Amino acid sequence: MIRCTLWRTLCALPLLILPATVFGARPNFIVIMADDIGFGDVSAYGSKALRTPNIDRLAAEGVRFTSGYCSASTCTPTRYSFLTGEYAFRRNGTGIAPPNGQLVVPVGVPTIASVLKSSGYRTGVIGKWHLGLGQPPAPDWNGEIKPGPRELGFDYSFLLPTTNDRVPQVFVENGRVAGLDPKDPLWVGDKAPSPDHPTGVSHRHTLKMDWSHGHNQTIHNGISRIGFYTGGQAARFRDEDLADRWVEKTVAWLAAERDRPFFLFLASHDPHVPRAPHERFVGKSGLGPRGDAILQFDWCVGEVNAALDRLGLAEKTLVVVCSDNGPVMDDGYVDFALEKRGDHRAAGPLRGGKYSVFEGGTRTPFIARWKGQVAPRVSDEIVCTIDLAASFAALAGEPVPAQGFPDSFDVSGVLLGRPGAKGRASLVQQDNGQAGNFGYRSGQWKLVRHDSGRAYNQRVEEPLRNTPVPPFQLFDLAQDIGESRDLTVARPEVFERMKSELSAIIAAGRSRP
Repeated sequence: MIRCTLWRTLCALPLLILPATVFGARPNFIVIMADDIGFGDVSAYGSKALRTPNIDRLAAEGVRFTSGYCSASTCTPTRYSFLTGEYAFRRNGTGIAPPNGQLVVPVGVPTIASVLKSSGYRTGVIGKWHLGLGQPPAPDWNGEIKPGPRELGFDYSFLLPTTNDRVPQVFVENGRVAGLDPKDPLWVGDKAPSPDHPTGVSHRHTLKMDWSHGHNQTIHNGISRIGFYTGGQAARFRDEDLADRWVEKTVAWLAAERDRPFFLFLASHDPHVPRAPHERFVGKSGLGPRGDAILQFDWCVGEVNAALDRLGLAEKTLVVVCSDNGPVMDDGYVDFALEKRGDHRAAGPLRGGKYSVFEGGTRTPFIARWKGQVAPRVSDEIVCTIDLAASFAALAGEPVPAQGFPDSFDVSGVLLGRPGAKGRASLVQQDNGQAGNFGYRSGQWKLVRHDSGRAYNQRVEEPLRNTPVPPFQLFDLAQDIGESRDLTVARPEVFERMKSELSAIIAAGRSRP
């Protein structure tokens, strides 16, 4: 009788307050992160010029967030915050990592991978890394490259070490350059190795994709890059094959780990420059290489989804699709992204894009799907890639280390579409973190603070410009999502409160209680 009464009592409890682990249903986790995709680049978010059916399918089967963010408007700081649950502006050295940059995440700091690994998960990262590798003075490109992902909790890694407009164009698998011939050692440096080293300046006539600014040093595959390198010819990849390799490695890893709980970070390079999608996507979008690269990213999402279905993992896996920052058009190469965009608005109704602390810099597509567990819905709750660390730990039933994830909030309830669940109350947004430019959203209000006095890429539909702006601007996003009407004078009480709150969060060293 007591047992039956207890059972009836448990059944009567709202399931929404019980974590998944109570039922032994810890999900697998996959985060698929695009690179430079904007709020308006996905048809589920209103794009008419680009059709993204595979991303749309996940949106239709899961939660599509209208206020989903990354924490920074450039690559490295967002990735740092995603892994560590800490705002990147709190740590020096988290700006855009150079070709020979050392690992920017200190070994020993809790990461999303290390916490899930301690909970019994197999962990992997495949794709663009751009968090530095090794230690000073430079990575040992011809030996074991450490510290790296393994020292941060990843069991397996297959990486593009920096970003593809920076050298070298090789893969690093589990700490070693894949396919490297020891008779042809790889050298990476900040200065030309010899006066006759071919560059995008001296051999511009040989390029298959011209540069517009910067990106004019070492040439590989007819494209000049930032930085210098020689050797390693057998290990070098072809730009057009990057997405296929990500998918190939991902599907193989999922098949190998299918019988154990797993966490996979799949970091695409699309549509970051240089935009050189596989030949089968060329011309398909009608918007030039940038549009074609977005279609390639959508294909990658579809291939991962198909693999989950084929392996019987879709109902066991929480998939998050997001981006590391907002969109940019001409980002150093002549690929006619501006000229061929037509009426397409990469940031949708938002102002700004990559490099900017306006909404378009960090508000991006953000979708969470756990098939059969997440009720399809559209959510206006605020969530951020920095929150995935604490949220995944909660869903895995693993406590967050006392000093870990200082700015990551558990928003697992809204990721699962639970009615009544709340996202984060406020969010700090940053650019590359070097100039002290911040965005601060709290509810409907958005404060923009430019310590530099200048804003970069605040109009995505125009060529990149660094333009003067006031030190502070205040916007009501509920009425003005495009951040066009400054209310610092009209709403002084809100302005002063937002300034004070932002300063306090920056000074406190953490925002999670």
